[in-house]
Amino acid sequence: MPTYDYECGACNHKWELFQSIKAEPEKKCPACKKKKARRLIGAGAGLIFKGSGFYLTDYRSKSYKDAAKADKSASESSSSKSESSAPKSSSTGDSKSKE
Repeated sequence: MPTYDYECGACNHKWELFQSIKAEPEKKCPACKKKKARRLIGAGAGLIFKGSGFYLTDYRSKSYKDAAKADKSASESSSSKSESSAPKSSSTGDSKSKE
């Protein structure tokens, strides 16, 4: 829920009110009790991303991370085996045909 800034038109008292977005704006000033309060237009709160927990992978469980490591190491070992068993082609680099 957002925090809204209010100001009283009668006594110029300013305050903040934590209320739902769907709630009607407050009309009564808490200081002078007159119904001259108005909601101020503010810049809003900026988002500050500090620390971890802002990426999907930060919420992975330990078992998921362990399985991913095992899968990665298995795929790396199978790719290195296929590279070593693949026949090497020898190219002479001679593209001239005999005439």
